[in-house]
Amino acid sequence: MSSTAVIAGATGLVGGHCLQLLLENNRYVRVASINRNPLGVAHPKLEEIRSGFDKLPDLPVTDMFCALGTTIKKAGSREAFRQVDHDYVLRLAEWGLRNGAKQFLLVSSVGSDPQSSHFYLRVKGEVEAAVNALSYESVHIFRPGMLLGSRKEFRPLERIAQHAIAGLGWAFAGKFRKYRGMPADRLAAAMVCAAMKEMPGRFVYHYDEI
Repeated sequence: MSSTAVIAGATGLVGGHCLQLLLENNRYVRVASINRNPLGVAHPKLEEIRSGFDKLPDLPVTDMFCALGTTIKKAGSREAFRQVDHDYVLRLAEWGLRNGAKQFLLVSSVGSDPQSSHFYLRVKGEVEAAVNALSYESVHIFRPGMLLGSRKEFRPLERIAQHAIAGLGWAFAGKFRKYRGMPADRLAAAMVCAAMKEMPGRFVYHYDEI
């Protein structure tokens, strides 16, 4: 049976690694990437969908991979952040269902909680709950700590924090292990591996599970 993967967020740190793994995976005969800016990647299986999330074209989908995410600083406001990390993610999930998708795999954040007093973590928790409520056969939610890896965009403060967290991994023990820094390529590999298992249900992954 031929399978199609759709990924949103492929221009980002995790999404870029995930895209490469999907293109290399024999399970998928077609990989569609939803992005506003060109990927700069050429592959016979790859189709770029240059579209906003309000006007996505219909196409048959098997597995949905969502690595969308921004920061309040980059988005410019809380409202703009919520639009990307909640509204776009939910629209993508609903679109996937309409087009036959069976699995949805989402990059979220450690500490996400719809009841959190922290705005960022509350939005992450709210979108997790909304996606879980949809009628997917499988929903896989990944909650990494700080992502480790080189981004296309230069974030000096984040780069400093990455080095600090990577060097202090030993200090995050016991119940704090889930806050350890997570290499982006490892997270991407865990997402693809989870999809390959085709397990029905709702799953949440922290540091150790990833």
